[in-house]
Amino acid sequence: MFAVIKTGGRQYRVVPEDVLEVGKLDGDVGSIVQLGEVLVLGGDTPVLGAPTVAGATVAAEVLDHKRGPKVIAFKKRRRKHSKRKRGYRDEITVLRITEILADGKKPSVGPRAKRAKAAPAAEAAE
Repeated sequence: MFAVIKTGGRQYRVVPEDVLEVGKLDGDVGSIVQLGEVLVLGGDTPVLGAPTVAGATVAAEVLDHKRGPKVIAFKKRRRKHSKRKRGYRDEITVLRITEILADGKKPSVGPRAKRAKAAPAAEAAE
């Protein structure tokens, strides 16, 4: 089963366990957020929204908040001794899709437990 969602002015085709980077969303790292703008639910019988599918949501776990690559906007007007240089970096949220929900259901899968760090080899040899 797949879904087409809209967030941050962009559309994404997602399936469970997908990891994607979207524009900044509210939510702490490790929490579950629900994305409500589902345009298409795909599968054996696809459902098209007009404009969105009623009662459908996509649950996703927030993995990280970070900043995107630096984008430089440089403008120069030749022979006018005029130029402008500005830059910015987008705020990005990294999500892992956990579930695709229909008919107003609530998420049943919680955030994953963090992995324990492996003990260094020197300590394990003692």
